[in-house]
Amino acid sequence: MQEKQILILLLLIGLFAVTKAGIRMFVKKVVESKEAPPKRKAIIKRFIGTAHLLLFLFAGLMVLGIDYSNLMVFLSSTFAILGVALVAQWSILSNITAGILIFFNFPYRVGDRILIINKDFEMLGNIEEISTFHVLIRKDDGLLITYPNSLILQTPVIKVPNDYTVPKQEPVTKPEQPESD
Repeated sequence: MQEKQILILLLLIGLFAVTKAGIRMFVKKVVESKEAPPKRKAIIKRFIGTAHLLLFLFAGLMVLGIDYSNLMVFLSSTFAILGVALVAQWSILSNITAGILIFFNFPYRVGDRILIINKDFEMLGNIEEISTFHVLIRKDDGLLITYPNSLILQTPVIKVPNDYTVPKQEPVTKPEQPESD
């Protein structure tokens, strides 16, 4: 190995340690501000830590002189195989991705009363848990609804007061037609 490569690798390792500490502090601050269960916090920390490590491993391989084109062929082949293997599980992947987005950007917390508006139905209830794959909503009649994370990001959600109830709507009736002779 050349001295230049060794120096760059040492700088890269130092940068990794510094950014790891910074990312860890940032994630810790965000995680503490969220009222999420410890299990969910651990998943988020593990996901971000793994992404950070993979980024620096890739950079280290580039510094060592691994041929970029061969590495890209290997990575694209690996991702293609994983993609084919996981096509049947696409909804699971989208729910995990949505779960990460919800963790950082969802404006509602456990205990909030929400109204989910859908063209087919409106659902009113209290959030009991926000997990990696779904949000658990307890309706007023006691039913526990498991609502997928990917859907809750695509559907309008309104935070309502704790005493809010959905107004009863009168059934739509047809106007009477005059009898023709």
